[in-house]
Amino acid sequence: MEKNTFELIYEIVRMIPHGKVATYGQIAALAGNPRLSRVVGYALHVNPDPESIPCYRVVNRLGEVSKAFAFGGENRQIALLQAEGVSFTDGRVDLQKHLWRP
Repeated sequence: MEKNTFELIYEIVRMIPHGKVATYGQIAALAGNPRLSRVVGYALHVNPDPESIPCYRVVNRLGEVSKAFAFGGENRQIALLQAEGVSFTDGRVDLQKHLWRP
């Protein structure tokens, strides 16, 4: 049985290591269609299992967290990332240091 797009997105997000982040576009590309960035955002917004699908590790291409982070707002997303050692410069994740490169 073929996986649906959301299941594939969740599978990829589960692979992002502790202390690393990925971008929406990166997840879309890994899922097979680099044009699906918005779909990735929607899938993460309706994440059915935030305990095992670490959607807080996904940021935009500039390293910015989501203003509408569905699980406690942008401050919660920042706190979760900082708890994993992710550093920020001028309000953005330092992508040179923390971008996941699978």
